Amino acid sequence: MGLFPFDDAACSALAEAHGTPLFAYRGATAETQFKRLREALPKGVRLAYAVKANPHPELLKRFASLGASFDCASIGELRGVKELSLPPGRIFFAGPGKRREELELALQMSVRIQAEGWEDLARLDEMSKSDVSMNLRVHPATGAEEGNRIIGGVGPSAFGIDEEQLPEILERAKSLRRVRIRGLHVFAASNQRDAEKLLATHRMVLEMAARLHREHRLELEQIDLGGGLGVAYSEDQTELDVKALGQGLLQLRHEHSWFKGELILEPGRYLSASCGIYLVRVIRIKESRGTRFAILEGGINHLLRPLLTGEPFPVRAVGKPGPMAHTTLAGPLCTSLDRLGDVDLPIDLAPGDLLAFGHTGAYGFSEGMTHFLSHPIPAEIWVT
Repeated sequence: MGLFPFDDAACSALAEAHGTPLFAYRGATAETQFKRLREALPKGVRLAYAVKANPHPELLKRFASLGASFDCASIGELRGVKELSLPPGRIFFAGPGKRREELELALQMSVRIQAEGWEDLARLDEMSKSDVSMNLRVHPATGAEEGNRIIGGVGPSAFGIDEEQLPEILERAKSLRRVRIRGLHVFAASNQRDAEKLLATHRMVLEMAARLHREHRLELEQIDLGGGLGVAYSEDQTELDVKALGQGLLQLRHEHSWFKGELILEPGRYLSASCGIYLVRVIRIKESRGTRFAILEGGINHLLRPLLTGEPFPVRAVGKPGPMAHTTLAGPLCTSLDRLGDVDLPIDLAPGDLLAFGHTGAYGFSEGMTHFLSHPIPAEIWVT
């Protein structure tokens, strides 16, 4: 997919009609991306959209109509997905700090819960009125390499049960009356664009599952391989080869023929990033000790990801070709943290010019610090 879902003419029309700052999403782009990934994967692999990437109701409806399952991580996300009236088996619930009311709603909705520790197992055993199967989230000792460690990595983690603690947990779980561990969940990568590195992690997970099946007689219905499917944020970055990923998963299934259940992938960014654009105008241009700043009407209050990862969203000046100059993008907030990246933009960039940020369909509006400094909250619109 391209870096931007709308051309310059469409961006100008959207800004004129709805004002700026503005988030706009193209449904057809999201649908194309979902179908591309679905077609590349073998049968027996379930796609569960990670709602945290973008919980927009129209996006959830679009993915649900295509057969997606959903990975939720809060009571708000559960409530949003509940509106879709999905049959049992298409909703998963993860998160390192699940409150009782969240677990109660998850049980009510027949959600597949990803237990993060003994506390989840014990509370659910006490709360459940009938037998309930769930997955055990494991924090592995090895995993895919990450340029920016957001959720994966192999050091200390708030997520899941350390791999080395599994034997003890599985032994304690024999005392549970209602809860049955029938799956594993491992999320060990973030924005990984190398299919071979993702497959290396998936292989590690399946080998772990095989050991647990053999040594602890653990019967597994599901193995959730997590997300981490990456996207390119610039033209010089390579795209994830989803066909290679699909072929690799098919090979892993052949190698682990003992496992008769389903594999699960939880892509969020990969499915939704390319459908979104953020439109914002330049307020002023400033030179400071050899650095050119473009100060915008929106910053990390709308796009927080560059501050977290050090990597900017792709950006272009709408309808303004020409020679480029290195530019630091600053927002309107009264903090030096309000930076959206160092990029090349036209030399004649001026106040009032419109900038378009691509790939903001994931970790854009809903990740922003929208209430910080009480600036106006941008509109979101959905374009079919």
